[in-house]
Amino acid sequence: MSGSILSLALAFALACVSVAILLNLYRLVRGPTSGDRILAVDTLTINAIALIVVFGVAHATQTYFESALLLAMVAFVGTVAYCKFLLRGDIVE
Repeated sequence: MSGSILSLALAFALACVSVAILLNLYRLVRGPTSGDRILAVDTLTINAIALIVVFGVAHATQTYFESALLLAMVAFVGTVAYCKFLLRGDIVE
């Protein structure tokens, strides 16, 4: 065999996440409503977190996992703030 099972699985995961990111970018550009665009950005950040985790497994280092956790926390707060802005027109009450 040309590669181990782990390297084949990582290549497959990288391909799947890349396709998912491209589809999210399409929805972000073509989204007919702002709600569709919010969901596209939120899903895009989830896919970016998955991509970072795949890189972390491929390079066998803890740094990628910590950065994925930080991105998840910031993305959650950003999504909530943007949704609140669209619903009420103001973030801070």
